[in-house]
Amino acid sequence: MPENTSESHDTKPETQPETQPETQPENQPENQPENQPENQPENQPDLLPETLTGGGPQTVEQYLDALKQELAGQDPALIQDAMYDAEEYLASEVATYQTTQPALPPARAFAEITEKYGSPAEVAQAYREADERLPATLPIPATPPEKRGLVRRFFGVMVDPRAYLSLFFMFFSLATGIFYFTWLTTGLSLSLGLMVLIVGLPMLGLFVASVRVIALVEGRLVEAMLGERMPRRPILNRKGQGWWAQLKGWLADSSTWTTMLYMGLMLPLGILYFTLFVTLFSVAISLIALPILTWGFDLPVGFYNGVGYTLQDWAIALFPLGGIFLGILSMHLARAIGFVHGRLAKALLVSQ
Repeated sequence: MPENTSESHDTKPETQPETQPETQPENQPENQPENQPENQPENQPDLLPETLTGGGPQTVEQYLDALKQELAGQDPALIQDAMYDAEEYLASEVATYQTTQPALPPARAFAEITEKYGSPAEVAQAYREADERLPATLPIPATPPEKRGLVRRFFGVMVDPRAYLSLFFMFFSLATGIFYFTWLTTGLSLSLGLMVLIVGLPMLGLFVASVRVIALVEGRLVEAMLGERMPRRPILNRKGQGWWAQLKGWLADSSTWTTMLYMGLMLPLGILYFTLFVTLFSVAISLIALPILTWGFDLPVGFYNGVGYTLQDWAIALFPLGGIFLGILSMHLARAIGFVHGRLAKALLVSQ
């Protein structure tokens, strides 16, 4: 029995080493190095961006287009703010990645950037929620106007801050209209007149840039005084462009020309607003002060052919009521014109 066990131990090591080294080293090392190193380096750079981005935008332009689609139907001023912020952040981050990590594939770098900033759908939802939470520029009445009575709605305009701010805008528009019209005519004449010289194009670029700044400033005035939601960011400018490409982009943008149209319209509108409300309130104040002038200073109501005429006391007492009524109607008119002017400003100053 001891002899048989020793023989079995001697035969088992002889057969096992012969078969194991022949099958395992011959098949596995030959197939694994040929398939894995040759196929994986060629396919990995192509598959990596798709797995990271999940089929999402891989450039700034694609991201902005997707964001604009997500914000379709929203306020144009909100869209302009969101587009400007997104382009500003993404362009700066892309430039940072190109400087600090130049070996990183562009698609992978952009995927990491958008992962931090958020997808177009997430950013659009965040802007919608932020715009709803943002407090109104003008205080909203506690009771909606449609739920008030007719008398309260008529006299309530006298305590409505929107009416007073709209009235102030009507008077202030004369000064801004004169400035805008002067700047527009001077800038266009100088730019076109100097176009034959080398300074013509730089002059035109500075003028167009100033027009876009005026669009932002006027929008802030309109929102502050008229309550119309206007952009809080400038019109989107593509980063990484030369001055010539930037100028061509500005001239091709319709908002540049609509802003110039708004600047030209502000002078006649300012004159109309100023003249209309100065006349209305002058008449209203005169009617209110008529009894004081008649009874206190013994002045006639009017003159005809050099003869002064007066009225009976009961009739003179009705003139202040007419003056108050005219003043209230003028405040309603100022608020209505302010609403219409706000819509006009949004149509001409906001990038579509």
